[in-house]
Amino acid sequence: MIYIFDIDGTLTPSRNIIDKKFKEDFINFCKHHKVWLVTGSDKDKSIEQLGEDAWLAADRAYQCCGNQLWEGGDLVRQTEWSGPEYLDIMLKMFLDKSNYPHRYGNHIEKRIGMVNFSVVGRKCTQEQRNDYFAWDKINKEREALAKELVERFPWLDATIGGEISIDIYEKGADKGQILDDLNGEKFTFFGDNLIPGGNDYAIQEAAIEKKLKGNKFHHVKSWKDTRNLLYSIMTEVII
Repeated sequence: MIYIFDIDGTLTPSRNIIDKKFKEDFINFCKHHKVWLVTGSDKDKSIEQLGEDAWLAADRAYQCCGNQLWEGGDLVRQTEWSGPEYLDIMLKMFLDKSNYPHRYGNHIEKRIGMVNFSVVGRKCTQEQRNDYFAWDKINKEREALAKELVERFPWLDATIGGEISIDIYEKGADKGQILDDLNGEKFTFFGDNLIPGGNDYAIQEAAIEKKLKGNKFHHVKSWKDTRNLLYSIMTEVII
């Protein structure tokens, strides 16, 4: 069994560092189980949130929605795609026409194999992030932007990532691609965006498409849900 974890909102509070006690328990869990990490963030952000010791405790770390793979601190592979010019033009148009009144900078972020886009901007404070997240729940701006992008550029895909952004990549270069690395193993996945349109949902879609059966998916609301699930798994092993 492989245990696969999203990071932001699943192992840590959104855009924040992992709870100290839970970090110790997670590292211990990794010592006794095969663990993969998969996130839309880059390596530096993941280490900032988890700490290098917890990041290295996992057998594999799939960064940037699986477009970069690390094992034991060594880079195994990565995708070179970083978004064409026409995408930048379209995203700047989205930024101009958005009805959300506030902008805080760093709206288009190029990552390995993907582009992250945020109307409010990644330089926003946690309070400003919460404000946008609450506004977007009602207005569903990110959902509409992702849909429009895919309709205009059907060779691309876009999903809701975290609380303030969307992830954009070539079709098939989403989190679901990591399942190509399975060698017949069953897996259990934990993610906070495991809903249609969310960037974690790509893993469930890929499992269905590949007809992979006998796997489990946990849609968690916070890192505390993940912690409780891990405690249950560890207790079952002890019993």
